[in-house]
Amino acid sequence: MARVRSAEEIRDLNTRYHDAAAPTYDAKWGIDFGPVGQGQVVGKLRKAMRANPAGYRRSLEIGAGTGYFSLNLLRAGIVQDATCTDISPGMVASLSSNARRLGLDVRTARADAESLPFADESFDLVLGHAVLHHVPNLPRAFAEFHRVLRSEGRIVFAGEPSLIGDRLAAVPKRTAATLAPIWRALWRAGVADGETADRSHHHGLEASVDIHAFSPGALASYARAAGFRGVSVRGEELLASWFGWFNRTLEATADPERVPMLWRRYAYGGYLLLQQLDSRVLEPRLPAAIFYNLLLTARKEVSSRS
Repeated sequence: MARVRSAEEIRDLNTRYHDAAAPTYDAKWGIDFGPVGQGQVVGKLRKAMRANPAGYRRSLEIGAGTGYFSLNLLRAGIVQDATCTDISPGMVASLSSNARRLGLDVRTARADAESLPFADESFDLVLGHAVLHHVPNLPRAFAEFHRVLRSEGRIVFAGEPSLIGDRLAAVPKRTAATLAPIWRALWRAGVADGETADRSHHHGLEASVDIHAFSPGALASYARAAGFRGVSVRGEELLASWFGWFNRTLEATADPERVPMLWRRYAYGGYLLLQQLDSRVLEPRLPAAIFYNLLLTARKEVSSRS
């Protein structure tokens, strides 16, 4: 039986894992800060809210990574003033570098989601992407989100793994691991070298830092327990997630310098195409629980002091 880790150990593993991942994070996940990236991020907010996102004066991102959400929202004009936090100094440094390159002003802070260094009612929007499943104490974190949010403000969290979707994604991962030698031979990709193997060690830490997968009801319950209202959870990405995990598992076994650009274009283009198919055909018809990712939104009611 695996040893149960303490919250402090999980935070330390999260910091080390994301520090190691930061230099190649954008390339690994195909993160884009152009029109495609802006469309992806704004689309996730629109899908979560079931409406076009309004403008927000002050936003706070939890686990901001290299800036995928906040920097794209700034560029799209959805957010005016962004504060970005992450537990990983490496991620904060990468985000700051991306912001400078894009000519964007952002505030950054190394911070734990369970203890935010901000005054009460400081932000109009609290958001995050693929972060809640790393947080040891979710009730405490949601209480913090509620505390720093202004009355009538909103939370939006996207990219959170569903229990069923995560189990379904194991099938393409296992299949790709079996077929990887054939794929490398066909594409002459070459076996991962020592440096890549070292990165794979950090990749292996994912089992230790990915500590939650959610049912839609369980994810919603954290928000309700913290005092949020109008809680909504939606699912996204089924075929796209299978396709993406199959390809990423293949690529993880190869020397990244020898993976052909033709393959990368196929993998990225195919993912975007299947993402559209999921969005237009499957997501409106199938239960949220079977999709790989869950999106959560909720609002803070008007304070009794107002």
